Amino acid sequence: MDLLERIQKIAGNNMVETAPDGRVVLNMGPSHPAMHGIVRIYLELDGEKVVNSDVEIGYLHRGFEKTCETVNYNQVVPYTDRLNYVSPFINNVGYALAVEKLMGIDTPERCSYIRVIMSEISRITDHLTCIGANAMELGAFTVYFYLINAREELYKLSDSVAGGRITPNYTRVGGLAKDLPEGFEQDAEAVLLKLEKNLSDSEKLLSRNRIFYDRLKDTGKITREEAISYSFTGPMLRACGVDYDVRKDSPYLVYDRFNFEIPICEDCDNYARYLVRIEEIKQSVSIIRQALKQLPKGPISNESYGVSLPPKEQVYSNIEALMAHFKLTFEGPKPPRGEVYFPVEGGNGELGFYIVSDGTHRPWRVRVRPPCFPLTSALSRLIKGGYVADIIATFGQLNMIGGELER
Repeated sequence: MDLLERIQKIAGNNMVETAPDGRVVLNMGPSHPAMHGIVRIYLELDGEKVVNSDVEIGYLHRGFEKTCETVNYNQVVPYTDRLNYVSPFINNVGYALAVEKLMGIDTPERCSYIRVIMSEISRITDHLTCIGANAMELGAFTVYFYLINAREELYKLSDSVAGGRITPNYTRVGGLAKDLPEGFEQDAEAVLLKLEKNLSDSEKLLSRNRIFYDRLKDTGKITREEAISYSFTGPMLRACGVDYDVRKDSPYLVYDRFNFEIPICEDCDNYARYLVRIEEIKQSVSIIRQALKQLPKGPISNESYGVSLPPKEQVYSNIEALMAHFKLTFEGPKPPRGEVYFPVEGGNGELGFYIVSDGTHRPWRVRVRPPCFPLTSALSRLIKGGYVADIIATFGQLNMIGGELER
């Protein structure tokens, strides 16, 4: 009996079935804590060694893309928050840039700088969550508190800007919902100093910890060529020695004005992914500091009446502004007919938005290229030949986010 037949025999429950050859087929997830309530893995085991597996990614069914086709372009923004809810600002920015490319419009420099700052804050919170949760699942509970406390400070900073921690709804087509609050630069520097202290303490507890090292080193290995064939991007690909990063290879916003490195590692295992994420946090801190230092004054949104809401004083005194206010509020922007794809560097890799416009106020088609979908598609390959315990380390470093995986 092959694996699929055994799966069909036990599907729908968590029973264990033993074959005549002594191998065991069982379910891992979705109720298993490390599967995050989303993923289900059918395992064929020889003792505790994974011989074969089949990964099922269902159980969320967000319907993101079809929902976006029922609302106007600005009303899509809150839905993007719920893709990768650990780094929502990047989702906001990626979608807004795709629509702006479709419309052929630019945003003011201050807007671009603020988008970079908030995106890098999101990248840090994403990596902190990944490392902290993975460490906790491997037994390092103290590290989890260090990193999540640092993340909490960043969330407070994000909350002061957007009014939302997890679902900021911050960008608009052509700009931002609001400017940075007064004193943001000083608050940001204070938070970054706390982050660096907590990150340093966590590195001391983890990087040379014998148990943590043994759990990650040489587990979840994949070759560079296989990673490319699976369409890996982000830290998972850079941990295989490929220095692809959208911010460098296809610069957007003002990333080409900053000095930062793309961390890579050649070992292609879980420990390499941990090291890459640690270094990426440090590079994001550097980008934020450079952006704050260069931050120009000026408007935060495109001033065209067909793109952004006019200032209130104009709405109350100018009939054209009043009409634009009503049209944008009820209908939203109206891009020309066409199609566009725009990628940004998300927390897990390339996050791309593909939009087709039929010339109306609603997108005709929306498609997302979520970075963790191809990563999760390789999970069977990553865990094959390892042990059941290694699945926890590998799945944690995969950093699967259910909202973008099962859209």
